[in-house]
Amino acid sequence: MASLLPHLLLLLVFSFQSFSSSPAAAATTATDKKTFIFRVDSQSKPSIFPTHYHWYSAEFADAPQILHVYDTVFHGFSAVLAPDYAASLGRHPAVLAVFDDRRRELHTTRSPQFLGLRNQRGLWSESDYGSDVIIGVFDTGVWPERRSFSDANLGPVPSRWKGICQIGVRFTARNCNKKLIGARFFVKGHEAAGGGPMGPIGGINETVEFRSPRDADGHGTHTASTAAGRHSFKASMEGYALGVAKGVAPKARLAVYKVCWKDAGCLDSDILAAFDAAVNDGVDVISISIGGGDGISSPYYLDPIAIGSYGAVSRGVVVSSSAGNDGPNSMSVTNLAPWLVTVGASTIDRNFPADVVLGDGRKLSGVSLYSGASLNGKMFPVVYPGNTGVLAASLCMENSLDPAAVRGKIVVCDRGSSPRVAKGMVVKKAGGVGMILANGASNGEGLVGDAHLVPAAAVGSDEGDAVKKYISSTRNPTATLNFRGTIIGIKPAPVVASFSGRGPNGMSPEILKPDLIAPGVNILAAWTDAIGPTGLELDTRKTEFNILSGTSMACPHVSGAAALLKSAHPDWSPAAIRSAMMTTANRVNNMNQPMTDEATGKPSTAYDFGAGHVNLDRAMDPGLVYDITNEDYVNYLCGIGYSPKAIQVITRVPVKCPAKKPMPENLNYPSLVAIFPSSSKGPTSKAFIRTVTNVGEWNAVYRVTVQPPKGVIVNVKPRTLSFTGAVKKRSFIVTVTVDSHHLVLDDTGAAFGSISWSDGKQHVVRSPIVVTQLDPL
Repeated sequence: MASLLPHLLLLLVFSFQSFSSSPAAAATTATDKKTFIFRVDSQSKPSIFPTHYHWYSAEFADAPQILHVYDTVFHGFSAVLAPDYAASLGRHPAVLAVFDDRRRELHTTRSPQFLGLRNQRGLWSESDYGSDVIIGVFDTGVWPERRSFSDANLGPVPSRWKGICQIGVRFTARNCNKKLIGARFFVKGHEAAGGGPMGPIGGINETVEFRSPRDADGHGTHTASTAAGRHSFKASMEGYALGVAKGVAPKARLAVYKVCWKDAGCLDSDILAAFDAAVNDGVDVISISIGGGDGISSPYYLDPIAIGSYGAVSRGVVVSSSAGNDGPNSMSVTNLAPWLVTVGASTIDRNFPADVVLGDGRKLSGVSLYSGASLNGKMFPVVYPGNTGVLAASLCMENSLDPAAVRGKIVVCDRGSSPRVAKGMVVKKAGGVGMILANGASNGEGLVGDAHLVPAAAVGSDEGDAVKKYISSTRNPTATLNFRGTIIGIKPAPVVASFSGRGPNGMSPEILKPDLIAPGVNILAAWTDAIGPTGLELDTRKTEFNILSGTSMACPHVSGAAALLKSAHPDWSPAAIRSAMMTTANRVNNMNQPMTDEATGKPSTAYDFGAGHVNLDRAMDPGLVYDITNEDYVNYLCGIGYSPKAIQVITRVPVKCPAKKPMPENLNYPSLVAIFPSSSKGPTSKAFIRTVTNVGEWNAVYRVTVQPPKGVIVNVKPRTLSFTGAVKKRSFIVTVTVDSHHLVLDDTGAAFGSISWSDGKQHVVRSPIVVTQLDPL
């Protein structure tokens, strides 16, 4: 070691002269510093350093500046540095990429049965309810005392588990058990962004937060119990949705990774650290209901969620993510990497109706989770503050309502710009007796129930317009609100939720996203004791369960589903598990009609639901799967034009792209998107190669059925696939031919069809086809 000392000193002198003494770094004050994430070529570490941490702290940043060191799903570190200094480090030959630490946002029981799960048979019994599988939930933490996290009658913790139960404020090792087997929290990125625990930008406010895995927000408790909550009898939210609450994989083990903080979001540096920890800990599935908070999709090599999830998937971990809540806008889907399972939201066959009864006798349909004293049919004056021409008043923003104008009245508030439940509090403070929450045109007829603190009902855009028209046309308009509790057996269901993120895929249009949809509207699951069901500071109610809506709620349904499939088929890859869910998904509702779009009432498309609505009764035995290897993903990244250096940021290991550029649409995905230039004249064709693996009976013969998009010719060769015990994989070619004179595109600029392979028995393996026109950049 002594012989190495001169070399080490020389290296430290070089590092100090090259970086630390730069004028920009010296002149920068602490307030100018930001958090940056550095992707480093780990093989460049000089052997004189015992660990990467020693190398990073000696050559790139002082030890106090380093927040996280990543060494599993990602190689590198995050550190608080001056921007000029970070830029200079980016020119170091060992640094592959540098990116800012961005803030993400959360994408915020009867649903297991609605997924096709049944007691005593099928996937629940085949997988023993997922008892040997570990689900890692990245969210706001957990309220461990809930019945949903009981370990009664569970076997020992799987021996492969290497995680910990991290202690902190109001959280001890005793809060973990054989159900909640691990819990961690990641706060360094937040504290750096906010300048400390009470920082003004993004630090943790410990007066409303727990510096521990304990959940002060409720979102994490809800998603964790949706994925894997135990059976809880007599569960309800203030009497709504009364029954037995249970997660999709009730016996699966849970590991909670708190990366999001109340009122402060989720920092990329902390999320990446959680990916590193979760894979090292031994999770089988990661559930991440988090997405971009700025509406901008980054290239995969600059997106820590894409990078971290690739590292997990490449090691056999399924990563389920939410599609975002910016629907029904086109191209609003988030979490676009092809190795992710991207989940949109649907309704279920349960609703919480509330009627708006107008003075002229009309009864308009709405929804509500209000549980206080009813109006008992009494009619009250009804007013729309938006008639004053003041936008803030129409939206019922804080301090926007004139008490003299709304006291003793039911107030119509437009949806948008502030939380729905907060509008009700504004009405209550101003002396209003109730609220009608009206959708705008962008929300259409999509309705979400809320546990309002004032009598309130949400109505669709058409009903909202009808109420406003009635107010304007009547001298003394009146109304009342009737709350009808819980109704089961709603038809049609499922319906694509209006808020669910929609395609096309803005980052990689040749990959269809979302992949599928799952229940995400009015979902009952466990809740925190830290806040009331509305999340408002003035809401002092305590409830064991809460009802929430969002793709955040849809994502853990698929996380739990993946756990069940992993338990039943431990040898399946993450791609095979996703394929099984996609190719067996439903496209019809409980009226055996095509699924509709909540925003418009019209039939929905693959841009809305991907392959369809998950059906786990069929996914357990899909017959054929489309598998994808790590090499396939690398070829895909080469095909979309990423350089080997950019790809290494994602893959951690050096790569070499093939001499002939791969076609990205040939990634072995369970869906096909054919993109043609809009300027093409006459017939134009595009060919796709796909390979299926037989996971059903050894000796099987599958024949293809084609439902071509309108005005499109689709040919499949061969049309028959034969499998034996020795032959488990077969490839085929799909040729899509269009003629601009005959192609019929819908409002989204696409046409939709499918191919299906059937063995003539119980297996039908369906893949959606999307045809669109897109001019190259």
